[in-house]
Amino acid sequence: MKYIVVLGDGMADYPMEELGGKTPLEYAGTPTMDAMAKCSQIGLVHTIPEGMKPGSDTANLSVIGYDPMKYYTGRSPLEALSIGVPMKDTDIAIRCNIVTVSDEEKEYKDKKMIDHSAGEISTEDADVLMNAVRDAFGSEEFSFYTGTSYRHLLIWDRGDVVELTPPHDILTRTIGEYLPSQKTLEEMMEKSYDILNSHPINVAREKAGLHKANSIWFWGAGTKPGLSDFEEKTGKKGVMISAVDLLKGIGVGAGLTNISVEGADGTLETNYEGKAMAAVDALTKDGYDFAYIHVEAPDEMGHQGSVERKVKAIENLDSKVIRLVKDSMDASGEDYRMLVLPDHPTPVSLRTHTGDPVPFLLFDSTKRESHQWHYNEKDAERLGMDLASGEALMEYFLEEKPYRI
Repeated sequence: MKYIVVLGDGMADYPMEELGGKTPLEYAGTPTMDAMAKCSQIGLVHTIPEGMKPGSDTANLSVIGYDPMKYYTGRSPLEALSIGVPMKDTDIAIRCNIVTVSDEEKEYKDKKMIDHSAGEISTEDADVLMNAVRDAFGSEEFSFYTGTSYRHLLIWDRGDVVELTPPHDILTRTIGEYLPSQKTLEEMMEKSYDILNSHPINVAREKAGLHKANSIWFWGAGTKPGLSDFEEKTGKKGVMISAVDLLKGIGVGAGLTNISVEGADGTLETNYEGKAMAAVDALTKDGYDFAYIHVEAPDEMGHQGSVERKVKAIENLDSKVIRLVKDSMDASGEDYRMLVLPDHPTPVSLRTHTGDPVPFLLFDSTKRESHQWHYNEKDAERLGMDLASGEALMEYFLEEKPYRI
């Protein structure tokens, strides 16, 4: 038996008037998931432990089988693993987004958070800007590392785990009340605006009608992580396929093999098919038992507040990932189980994460029962299967014994 998780980041949502009272998942054209749902288990799972902030870090740890209450030490340390940054026990890792803030206000504190991703800036352009940041603020105490797109990293030697606000939580808001209480971090953020706003990269971006990448923003502080090995824990040799440093870092920490896919960039135009076939090849040709395919696009479209683009991201997931994986696995003759779910909701109306339970679809290629339900939030709640944690779902998913649908 082979095991496949397809994680549509932030895919769950709330019913929307413009979609006739349906959620984007319910409204989207998803013929592959519709067909699979007829012989799958559908239910809800709570991926965010009570009292923890809803995020892709805690939620994906839970889905892959690691209790965030035990293993979570902060988002940025997981990203440090992905980038290959060595961390001492006394280091603090902090996410360093390159963001867009408004530029008409004189005082930095009066500016508004326009875009947490600086228009999904390319890694190449971001690296140039990070070099400018590194030249200005780099020291033995503060080390800056380029990640992917807008997602970068600060390692603070003998620093503190300070309370910091994710930029995607404050879109359109004035930033003053969300600035760090730690003075040095706040000063670096403010001075970064003076360095970046008039940088040639941003002059060119403004002329092209793109959001300026005109400030750094710190968040997600944490200490060195220590995950147990996935294969030792489950007996399954696995791969992680994602464009996002956070998920790659979880893969490194869990001992999964990270597979890089050309053109996979976390955007709506990512290389969906490349991700799907990388998973299939790993399972059918390279001797792996487990594949975790993470697709960032639904989450990004939720943060952008775009109903149309979120629906499109879900349709792409269905037609360009799930269909291709299912057809290829069916053709291979391998028995397999496929688990489809979001990590958390990212409602378009809120443009940030919530801790609501998410719907899951658990398909087993050896089952042939036929039902009339569909994969969406409404049917998942109606059907009554409600699992308390992602860890419980992963354990159930990997059970060797047959289970009822």
